[in-house]
Amino acid sequence: MGTDIPANYANMLSTVTDDTSSAFSDCNSDRSGEFPAAPSESRRLLIACASENSDDFIRQLVLNLDSCSIEEQKQATMEIRLLAKNKQENRIKIAKAGAIKPLISLISSPSSDLQLQEYAVTAILNLSLCDENKELINSSGAVRPLVGALETGTATARENAACALLRLSATEESKAAIGRAGAIPALVKLLEGGGLRGKKDAATALYALCSAKENKVRAVRAGAMRALVELMADLGSSMVDKAAYVVSVVVSMAEARAALVEEGGIAVLVEIVEVGTQRQKEIAVGVLLQICEESVLYRTMVSREGAIPPLVALSQSQSNRAKQKAEKLIELLRQPRSGNAAARTSVMSA
Repeated sequence: MGTDIPANYANMLSTVTDDTSSAFSDCNSDRSGEFPAAPSESRRLLIACASENSDDFIRQLVLNLDSCSIEEQKQATMEIRLLAKNKQENRIKIAKAGAIKPLISLISSPSSDLQLQEYAVTAILNLSLCDENKELINSSGAVRPLVGALETGTATARENAACALLRLSATEESKAAIGRAGAIPALVKLLEGGGLRGKKDAATALYALCSAKENKVRAVRAGAMRALVELMADLGSSMVDKAAYVVSVVVSMAEARAALVEEGGIAVLVEIVEVGTQRQKEIAVGVLLQICEESVLYRTMVSREGAIPPLVALSQSQSNRAKQKAEKLIELLRQPRSGNAAARTSVMSA
């Protein structure tokens, strides 16, 4: 494995990630509507939480999480999820009432009903939207059960587990811990085989978690580059930007660059530079810069894919960022490609 991209490229390449917010899932709460509540049920919950006895109502729901009846557990978990979906005050009250540990137990129980597990995952997701709750959720051991749900849960449980893990990954330490718990291969599987929302949630989580170097390694070894190249190649889909952003983070490692090239990523990236949207072109050029910076072989491959004409067109763009990146890449591609045997051997092993 080689070194990361040199520091002198950091400023230029950091602009790849300046505009990611609209590309990814917001993961601000469950959005699938999988718990349709009748109007009367919604009114009952609103009235209960607005009353002077709201704390007692929430405490009773928490007690019901330990009921011997799965149906009572489902009802309590569903109501906790609904109460925590949009109201910050409720998230704090529910956590203080002791809901987090029993919810985690419901996620991890080997005999847990899959729908009950789904409800519990979603409740934890909604509770994690409160920053005050994140440390408690992490310290209560939520990560491994969430990874388990991500691996074997229902489609909705997998999607919401990915979002919950994203919400719990605020620090580099937590990102590393989530990676060590096995989240990265499970997210790659969701990226490969999930529905559109699942793919989007998986890409969002991978983008965040792969700021940790050890998670980049895990992603590459789990086959992430194959899935990401396939998603980028589908230029008519809504996943092109998301996949390209994840690639832009992971490809700072030599092992990732090699995997990207092996999966046919150069041809796909050059096509994006030619026919993609303005944002897609910028991301693709940023990735190609990282690929070409230290490898004469990769520069040759990029040139042979016909990259220079679309790069010249992009260099005339009104976007200063796109123009700067395109000009730098053209300069690299036009550098002499000859070298001594030792240099070539080094390049071939990059």
